[in-house]
Amino acid sequence: MAQNTPPFAPFEWMIAWRYLRARRAEGGVSVMTWISLIGITLAVFALIATLAVRSGFRAEFVDTILGANAHVTVYEMGTVQPSGGIDRSIDDYEALADSVRAVDGVTRVAPLVRGQVMASLGSNNAGVEIFGIAPDDLLTIPRIADPEDAQGDIGRFGEGIAIGSGVARALGAGVGDTIRIISPNGVKTAFGVSPRVNGYEITYIFTAGRYDIDRTRAYLPIAEAQSFFNYEGRASELEVMVADPDNVDPVANAILRAAGDEGLIWTWRDASSGFLNALDIEDNVMFVILSILVLIAAMNIVSGLIMLVKNKGRDIGILRTMGLSEGSVLRVFFICGAFTGLIGTALGVILGCLFALYVDQIFGIVNWLSGGNAWDPSIRGIYFLPAKLQLGDVLSAVALSLGLSFIVTIFPARRAARMNPVEALRYE
Repeated sequence: MAQNTPPFAPFEWMIAWRYLRARRAEGGVSVMTWISLIGITLAVFALIATLAVRSGFRAEFVDTILGANAHVTVYEMGTVQPSGGIDRSIDDYEALADSVRAVDGVTRVAPLVRGQVMASLGSNNAGVEIFGIAPDDLLTIPRIADPEDAQGDIGRFGEGIAIGSGVARALGAGVGDTIRIISPNGVKTAFGVSPRVNGYEITYIFTAGRYDIDRTRAYLPIAEAQSFFNYEGRASELEVMVADPDNVDPVANAILRAAGDEGLIWTWRDASSGFLNALDIEDNVMFVILSILVLIAAMNIVSGLIMLVKNKGRDIGILRTMGLSEGSVLRVFFICGAFTGLIGTALGVILGCLFALYVDQIFGIVNWLSGGNAWDPSIRGIYFLPAKLQLGDVLSAVALSLGLSFIVTIFPARRAARMNPVEALRYE
Protein backbone atom coordinates (compact mmCIF):
# COMPACT_ATOMS: atom_id res chain seq x y z
CA MET A 1 0.00 0.00 0.00
CA ALA A 2 2.75 2.40 0.94
CA GLN A 3 4.53 1.86 -2.35
CA ASN A 4 1.44 2.44 -4.51
CA THR A 5 0.09 5.54 -2.77
CA PRO A 6 0.32 8.55 -5.12
CA PRO A 7 1.81 11.78 -3.69
CA PHE A 8 -0.73 14.13 -2.09
CA ALA A 9 -3.51 11.59 -2.24
CA PRO A 10 -7.01 12.68 -1.10
CA PHE A 11 -6.70 10.91 2.24
CA GLU A 12 -3.53 12.91 3.00
CA TRP A 13 -5.43 16.15 2.43
CA MET A 14 -8.27 14.83 4.62
CA ILE A 15 -5.96 14.02 7.52
CA ALA A 16 -4.17 17.37 7.23
CA TRP A 17 -7.49 19.24 7.23
CA ARG A 18 -8.66 17.37 10.33
CA TYR A 19 -5.44 18.31 12.12
CA LEU A 20 -5.71 21.96 11.11
CA ARG A 21 -9.23 22.40 12.41
CA ALA A 22 -8.82 20.19 15.50
CA ARG A 23 -9.43 21.85 18.84
CA ARG A 24 -6.71 22.10 21.41
CA ALA A 25 -8.51 19.59 23.65
CA GLU A 26 -8.31 17.10 20.78
CA GLY A 27 -4.58 17.59 20.36
CA GLY A 28 -4.76 20.34 17.76
CA VAL A 29 -2.89 23.65 17.82
CA SER A 30 -5.54 26.01 16.54
CA VAL A 31 -4.15 28.96 18.54
CA MET A 32 -0.64 28.54 17.11
CA THR A 33 -2.13 28.10 13.64
CA TRP A 34 -3.99 31.40 13.95
CA ILE A 35 -0.86 33.12 15.24
CA SER A 36 1.13 31.79 12.27
CA LEU A 37 -1.61 32.84 9.86
CA ILE A 38 -1.81 36.37 11.23
CA GLY A 39 1.99 36.70 11.27
CA ILE A 40 2.34 35.68 7.61
CA THR A 41 -0.54 37.97 6.62
CA LEU A 42 0.93 41.02 8.31
CA ALA A 43 4.44 40.33 7.01
CA VAL A 44 3.31 39.98 3.39
CA PHE A 45 1.08 43.04 3.75
CA ALA A 46 4.02 45.10 5.09
CA LEU A 47 6.29 43.86 2.29
CA ILE A 48 3.85 44.66 -0.53
CA ALA A 49 2.89 48.03 0.99
CA THR A 50 6.54 49.02 1.36
CA LEU A 51 7.44 47.91 -2.16
CA ALA A 52 4.44 49.83 -3.58
CA VAL A 53 5.35 53.03 -1.72
CA ARG A 54 8.99 52.63 -2.72
CA SER A 55 8.07 52.23 -6.40
CA GLY A 56 5.59 55.08 -6.24
CA PHE A 57 7.98 57.46 -4.53
CA ARG A 58 10.74 56.73 -7.02
CA ALA A 59 8.41 57.07 -10.02
CA GLU A 60 6.93 60.36 -8.75
CA PHE A 61 10.31 61.81 -7.88
CA VAL A 62 11.84 60.91 -11.25
CA ASP A 63 8.75 62.18 -13.08
CA THR A 64 9.02 65.57 -11.38
CA ILE A 65 12.69 65.73 -12.37
CA LEU A 66 12.08 64.81 -16.00
CA GLY A 67 8.89 66.86 -16.28
CA ALA A 68 10.36 70.20 -15.22
CA ASN A 69 14.10 69.97 -15.87
CA ALA A 70 16.43 69.38 -18.78
CA HIS A 71 17.31 65.78 -19.53
CA VAL A 72 20.69 67.04 -20.74
CA THR A 73 22.16 70.50 -20.14
CA VAL A 74 24.70 71.82 -22.65
CA TYR A 75 27.07 74.63 -21.72
CA GLU A 76 30.58 75.74 -22.58
CA MET A 77 33.90 75.56 -20.77
CA GLY A 78 34.01 79.35 -20.69
CA THR A 79 36.77 81.90 -20.37
CA VAL A 80 38.36 83.36 -17.28
CA GLN A 81 37.40 86.99 -16.71
CA PRO A 82 39.76 89.68 -15.31
CA SER A 83 37.78 89.52 -12.08
CA GLY A 84 38.64 85.82 -11.74
CA GLY A 85 35.18 84.51 -12.60
CA ILE A 86 34.40 82.18 -15.50
CA ASP A 87 32.09 83.33 -18.27
CA ARG A 88 30.28 80.24 -19.65
CA SER A 89 27.85 82.13 -21.85
CA ILE A 90 27.17 80.81 -25.36
CA ASP A 91 27.49 83.45 -28.05
CA ASP A 92 26.22 81.64 -31.16
CA TYR A 93 23.58 79.65 -29.29
CA GLU A 94 21.17 79.33 -32.22
CA ALA A 95 23.77 77.52 -34.34
CA LEU A 96 24.73 75.29 -31.42
CA ALA A 97 21.04 74.53 -30.79
CA ASP A 98 20.59 73.52 -34.44
CA SER A 99 23.61 71.21 -34.20
CA VAL A 100 22.30 69.51 -31.06
CA ARG A 101 18.75 69.35 -32.45
CA ALA A 102 20.05 67.22 -35.35
CA VAL A 103 21.15 64.40 -32.97
CA ASP A 104 18.99 61.27 -33.12
CA GLY A 105 16.89 60.90 -29.99
CA VAL A 106 16.73 64.63 -29.21
CA THR A 107 13.15 65.92 -29.08
CA ARG A 108 13.64 69.55 -28.04
CA VAL A 109 16.42 72.10 -27.57
CA ALA A 110 15.73 75.39 -25.80
CA PRO A 111 18.27 78.17 -25.12
CA LEU A 112 18.13 79.41 -21.52
CA VAL A 113 19.36 82.38 -19.55
CA ARG A 114 19.63 81.59 -15.86
CA GLY A 115 20.30 83.81 -12.91
CA GLN A 116 19.55 84.18 -9.23
CA VAL A 117 17.65 87.21 -7.99
CA MET A 118 15.72 88.53 -5.03
CA ALA A 119 11.97 88.86 -5.61
CA SER A 120 9.89 91.19 -3.46
CA LEU A 121 6.29 92.26 -3.05
CA GLY A 122 5.54 94.76 -0.34
CA SER A 123 7.51 93.69 2.72
CA ASN A 124 7.87 90.05 1.57
CA ASN A 125 11.06 88.76 -0.07
CA ALA A 126 12.13 85.44 -1.58
CA GLY A 127 15.21 84.08 -3.29
CA VAL A 128 14.29 83.08 -6.84
CA GLU A 129 16.09 81.43 -9.74
CA ILE A 130 15.09 83.01 -13.04
CA PHE A 131 14.88 80.90 -16.20
CA GLY A 132 14.79 83.00 -19.36
CA ILE A 133 13.08 80.93 -22.07
CA ALA A 134 11.12 81.49 -25.27
CA PRO A 135 7.31 81.31 -24.81
CA ASP A 136 7.00 78.46 -27.33
CA ASP A 137 9.66 76.46 -25.49
CA LEU A 138 7.91 76.98 -22.14
CA LEU A 139 4.82 75.28 -23.56
CA THR A 140 6.86 72.09 -24.13
CA ILE A 141 7.81 71.62 -20.45
CA PRO A 142 5.23 69.08 -19.17
CA ARG A 143 5.17 69.99 -15.48
CA ILE A 144 4.97 73.72 -16.26
CA ALA A 145 2.58 73.78 -19.22
CA ASP A 146 0.38 71.03 -17.75
CA PRO A 147 0.98 71.23 -13.98
CA GLU A 148 -0.88 69.68 -11.05
CA ASP A 149 -2.43 73.09 -10.40
CA ALA A 150 -2.18 76.46 -12.14
CA GLN A 151 -3.54 79.98 -11.96
CA GLY A 152 -3.57 82.58 -14.71
CA ASP A 153 -2.95 82.16 -18.42
CA ILE A 154 0.28 80.67 -19.73
CA GLY A 155 -0.56 82.22 -23.07
CA ARG A 156 0.21 85.63 -21.53
CA PHE A 157 3.68 84.54 -20.45
CA GLY A 158 5.31 86.91 -22.95
CA GLU A 159 3.69 89.88 -21.14
CA GLY A 160 5.09 89.25 -17.67
CA ILE A 161 6.54 86.56 -15.42
CA ALA A 162 5.55 83.01 -14.45
CA ILE A 163 6.34 81.90 -10.89
CA GLY A 164 6.02 78.75 -8.81
CA SER A 165 3.23 78.41 -6.27
CA GLY A 166 5.78 78.30 -3.44
CA VAL A 167 7.23 81.62 -4.55
CA ALA A 168 3.71 83.05 -4.71
CA ARG A 169 2.99 81.90 -1.14
CA ALA A 170 6.27 83.32 0.16
CA LEU A 171 5.53 86.70 -1.43
CA GLY A 172 1.79 86.67 -0.78
CA ALA A 173 1.31 87.25 -4.50
CA GLY A 174 -1.43 86.36 -6.96
CA VAL A 175 -2.08 86.61 -10.66
CA GLY A 176 -2.10 90.26 -11.73
CA ASP A 177 0.22 91.47 -8.97
CA THR A 178 3.48 93.16 -9.91
CA ILE A 179 6.60 91.88 -8.23
CA ARG A 180 10.06 93.38 -8.29
CA ILE A 181 13.14 91.31 -9.02
CA ILE A 182 16.55 92.60 -7.96
CA SER A 183 19.90 91.46 -9.34
CA PRO A 184 23.26 92.64 -7.95
CA ASN A 185 24.78 92.31 -11.44
CA GLY A 186 22.75 95.05 -13.05
CA VAL A 187 23.39 98.31 -14.83
CA LYS A 188 26.98 99.22 -15.72
CA THR A 189 27.76 102.85 -14.89
CA ALA A 190 30.86 105.03 -14.68
CA PHE A 191 30.99 104.20 -10.96
CA GLY A 192 30.70 100.43 -11.44
CA VAL A 193 27.78 98.02 -11.59
CA SER A 194 24.65 99.00 -9.71
CA PRO A 195 21.83 96.59 -8.84
CA ARG A 196 19.14 96.26 -11.45
CA VAL A 197 15.51 96.40 -10.30
CA ASN A 198 12.61 95.62 -12.63
CA GLY A 199 8.92 95.09 -12.04
CA TYR A 200 6.91 92.34 -13.78
CA GLU A 201 3.26 91.41 -13.73
CA ILE A 202 2.51 87.83 -12.63
CA THR A 203 0.65 86.22 -15.52
CA TYR A 204 0.93 82.54 -14.53
CA ILE A 205 1.43 80.56 -11.30
CA PHE A 206 2.27 76.85 -11.60
CA THR A 207 2.59 73.89 -9.22
CA ALA A 208 5.09 71.47 -10.73
CA GLY A 209 4.77 68.93 -7.90
CA ARG A 210 8.26 69.38 -6.47
CA TYR A 211 8.65 71.63 -3.44
CA ASP A 212 12.11 72.90 -4.37
CA ILE A 213 10.96 73.82 -7.89
CA ASP A 214 7.75 75.53 -6.82
CA ARG A 215 9.54 77.37 -4.03
CA THR A 216 12.40 78.85 -6.06
CA ARG A 217 11.65 78.92 -9.79
CA ALA A 218 10.33 81.69 -12.04
CA TYR A 219 10.29 82.09 -15.82
CA LEU A 220 10.88 85.22 -17.90
CA PRO A 221 10.78 85.60 -21.71
CA ILE A 222 14.31 85.03 -22.93
CA ALA A 223 14.66 88.48 -24.51
CA GLU A 224 13.71 90.12 -21.21
CA ALA A 225 16.08 87.84 -19.27
CA GLN A 226 18.94 88.65 -21.64
CA SER A 227 18.40 92.34 -21.07
CA PHE A 228 18.03 91.99 -17.32
CA PHE A 229 21.18 89.89 -16.83
CA ASN A 230 23.30 91.73 -19.46
CA TYR A 231 23.26 88.66 -21.73
CA GLU A 232 22.29 90.44 -24.96
CA GLY A 233 22.70 88.02 -27.87
CA ARG A 234 23.88 85.22 -25.60
CA ALA A 235 22.51 82.25 -23.65
CA SER A 236 23.87 80.65 -20.52
CA GLU A 237 23.01 77.05 -21.53
CA LEU A 238 20.88 74.82 -23.72
CA GLU A 239 18.07 72.75 -22.22
CA VAL A 240 17.80 69.45 -24.12
CA MET A 241 14.96 66.91 -23.91
CA VAL A 242 15.41 63.37 -25.27
CA ALA A 243 12.96 60.65 -26.29
CA ASP A 244 14.23 58.06 -23.78
CA PRO A 245 15.52 59.82 -20.65
CA ASP A 246 15.98 56.52 -18.81
CA ASN A 247 18.61 55.57 -21.40
CA VAL A 248 20.15 59.02 -21.69
CA ASP A 249 23.86 58.10 -21.81
CA PRO A 250 24.15 57.08 -25.51
CA VAL A 251 22.29 60.23 -26.61
CA ALA A 252 24.34 62.36 -24.21
CA ASN A 253 27.57 61.18 -25.83
CA ALA A 254 26.24 62.14 -29.27
CA ILE A 255 25.14 65.53 -27.91
CA LEU A 256 28.61 66.10 -26.48
CA ARG A 257 30.15 65.47 -29.91
CA ALA A 258 27.65 67.84 -31.51
CA ALA A 259 28.49 70.53 -28.93
CA GLY A 260 32.05 70.72 -30.20
CA ASP A 261 35.41 71.01 -28.46
CA GLU A 262 34.24 73.71 -26.05
CA GLY A 263 31.03 71.95 -25.13
CA LEU A 264 30.22 70.30 -21.80
CA ILE A 265 27.12 68.35 -20.78
CA TRP A 266 25.32 67.55 -17.54
CA THR A 267 22.58 64.89 -17.55
CA TRP A 268 19.65 64.57 -15.17
CA ARG A 269 21.24 61.43 -13.72
CA ASP A 270 24.39 63.41 -12.91
CA ALA A 271 22.32 66.06 -11.17
CA SER A 272 20.31 63.55 -9.12
CA SER A 273 22.82 60.71 -8.77
CA GLY A 274 23.20 61.14 -5.00
CA PHE A 275 19.49 60.86 -4.35
CA LEU A 276 18.97 58.01 -6.82
CA ASN A 277 21.83 56.04 -5.27
CA ALA A 278 20.37 56.64 -1.80
CA LEU A 279 17.02 55.31 -3.04
CA ASP A 280 18.68 52.18 -4.44
CA ILE A 281 20.47 51.50 -1.15
CA GLU A 282 17.28 52.11 0.82
CA ASP A 283 15.34 49.77 -1.48
CA ASN A 284 17.81 46.93 -0.93
CA VAL A 285 17.99 47.44 2.83
CA MET A 286 14.22 47.62 3.23
CA PHE A 287 13.71 44.46 1.18
CA VAL A 288 16.23 42.56 3.32
CA ILE A 289 14.67 43.80 6.58
CA LEU A 290 11.16 42.91 5.48
CA SER A 291 12.36 39.54 4.20
CA ILE A 292 13.61 38.84 7.72
CA LEU A 293 10.18 39.84 9.00
CA VAL A 294 8.57 37.31 6.66
CA LEU A 295 11.06 34.67 7.82
CA ILE A 296 10.21 35.35 11.48
CA ALA A 297 6.51 35.01 10.68
CA ALA A 298 7.19 31.76 8.81
CA MET A 299 9.06 30.38 11.81
CA ASN A 300 5.77 30.49 13.73
CA ILE A 301 4.65 27.71 11.40
CA VAL A 302 7.54 25.60 12.65
CA SER A 303 6.52 26.15 16.25
CA GLY A 304 2.94 25.19 15.50
CA LEU A 305 3.94 22.07 13.56
CA ILE A 306 6.36 20.90 16.26
CA MET A 307 3.56 21.12 18.81
CA LEU A 308 1.19 19.38 16.40
CA VAL A 309 3.67 16.54 15.83
CA LYS A 310 4.14 16.15 19.58
CA ASN A 311 0.39 16.09 20.25
CA LYS A 312 -0.29 13.72 17.37
CA GLY A 313 2.47 11.22 18.19
CA ARG A 314 -0.05 8.47 19.01
CA ASP A 315 -1.92 9.10 15.74
CA ILE A 316 1.32 8.96 13.78
CA GLY A 317 2.22 5.62 15.38
CA ILE A 318 -1.20 4.16 14.55
CA LEU A 319 -1.09 5.43 10.97
CA ARG A 320 2.37 3.97 10.47
CA THR A 321 1.34 0.56 11.81
CA MET A 322 -1.63 0.66 9.43
CA GLY A 323 0.81 0.93 6.54
CA LEU A 324 1.14 4.66 5.99
CA SER A 325 4.57 5.42 4.50
CA GLU A 326 7.06 7.98 5.78
CA GLY A 327 6.39 10.00 2.63
CA SER A 328 2.66 10.14 3.34
CA VAL A 329 3.23 11.30 6.90
CA LEU A 330 5.68 13.93 5.68
CA ARG A 331 3.17 15.18 3.13
CA VAL A 332 0.35 15.34 5.68
CA PHE A 333 2.30 17.69 7.95
CA PHE A 334 3.77 19.56 4.99
CA ILE A 335 0.21 20.30 3.84
CA CYS A 336 -0.63 21.59 7.34
CA GLY A 337 2.24 24.10 7.30
CA ALA A 338 2.02 24.99 3.61
CA PHE A 339 -1.73 25.60 3.86
CA THR A 340 -1.17 28.10 6.66
CA GLY A 341 1.50 29.89 4.60
CA LEU A 342 -0.69 29.86 1.50
CA ILE A 343 -3.75 31.37 3.22
CA GLY A 344 -1.63 33.93 5.09
CA THR A 345 0.10 34.96 1.88
CA ALA A 346 -3.22 35.35 0.03
CA LEU A 347 -4.66 37.52 2.80
CA GLY A 348 -1.45 39.58 2.92
CA VAL A 349 -1.58 40.16 -0.84
CA ILE A 350 -5.19 41.34 -0.61
CA LEU A 351 -4.42 43.77 2.22
CA GLY A 352 -1.24 45.04 0.55
CA CYS A 353 -3.00 45.67 -2.77
CA LEU A 354 -5.88 47.45 -1.04
CA PHE A 355 -3.38 49.66 0.80
CA ALA A 356 -1.63 50.59 -2.47
CA LEU A 357 -4.93 51.34 -4.23
CA TYR A 358 -6.37 53.45 -1.39
CA VAL A 359 -3.17 54.97 -0.03
CA ASP A 360 -4.45 58.53 -0.53
CA GLN A 361 -7.52 57.94 1.63
CA ILE A 362 -5.52 56.04 4.25
CA PHE A 363 -2.86 58.72 4.40
CA GLY A 364 -5.54 61.39 4.60
CA ILE A 365 -6.83 59.76 7.79
CA VAL A 366 -3.30 59.46 9.20
CA ASN A 367 -2.58 63.09 8.33
CA TRP A 368 -5.83 64.18 10.02
CA LEU A 369 -5.05 62.19 13.16
CA SER A 370 -1.57 63.71 13.34
CA GLY A 371 -2.85 67.26 12.94
CA GLY A 372 -1.67 67.66 9.35
CA ASN A 373 2.03 67.21 10.09
CA ALA A 374 2.54 63.65 8.85
CA TRP A 375 4.16 64.75 5.57
CA ASP A 376 6.48 67.73 5.18
CA PRO A 377 7.09 68.48 1.47
CA SER A 378 10.04 70.74 2.32
CA ILE A 379 11.87 67.62 3.56
CA ARG A 380 10.54 64.93 1.21
CA GLY A 381 10.40 67.09 -1.94
CA ILE A 382 6.96 65.96 -3.14
CA TYR A 383 3.54 66.84 -1.76
CA PHE A 384 2.00 63.44 -1.05
CA LEU A 385 2.78 59.80 -0.31
CA PRO A 386 2.65 57.96 -3.65
CA ALA A 387 2.17 54.22 -4.14
CA LYS A 388 2.59 52.31 -7.38
CA LEU A 389 1.42 48.69 -7.42
CA GLN A 390 3.61 46.63 -9.74
CA LEU A 391 3.09 42.99 -10.66
CA GLY A 392 6.77 42.22 -10.17
CA ASP A 393 6.71 43.50 -6.58
CA VAL A 394 3.61 41.44 -5.74
CA LEU A 395 5.08 38.31 -7.31
CA SER A 396 8.38 38.75 -5.46
CA ALA A 397 6.52 39.08 -2.15
CA VAL A 398 4.41 35.99 -2.91
CA ALA A 399 7.45 33.97 -3.98
CA LEU A 400 9.39 34.96 -0.87
CA SER A 401 6.53 34.18 1.52
CA LEU A 402 5.55 30.85 -0.05
CA GLY A 403 9.16 29.81 -0.52
CA LEU A 404 10.03 30.42 3.13
CA SER A 405 6.77 28.85 4.34
CA PHE A 406 7.36 25.69 2.31
CA ILE A 407 11.02 25.40 3.28
CA VAL A 408 10.57 25.80 7.04
CA THR A 409 7.65 23.35 6.95
CA ILE A 410 9.85 20.53 5.67
CA PHE A 411 11.89 20.16 8.87
CA PRO A 412 9.08 19.40 11.38
CA ALA A 413 7.33 17.32 8.70
CA ARG A 414 10.45 15.17 8.29
CA ARG A 415 10.63 14.78 12.07
CA ALA A 416 7.07 13.44 12.08
CA ALA A 417 7.79 11.11 9.16
CA ARG A 418 10.84 9.61 10.87
CA MET A 419 9.07 9.00 14.17
CA ASN A 420 9.38 5.37 15.26
CA PRO A 421 5.84 3.92 15.61
CA VAL A 422 6.98 1.60 18.39
CA GLU A 423 8.33 4.52 20.42
CA ALA A 424 5.21 6.56 19.69
CA LEU A 425 2.91 3.79 21.04
CA ARG A 426 5.12 2.49 23.88
CA TYR A 427 3.31 4.38 26.65
CA GLU A 428 -0.17 4.27 25.11
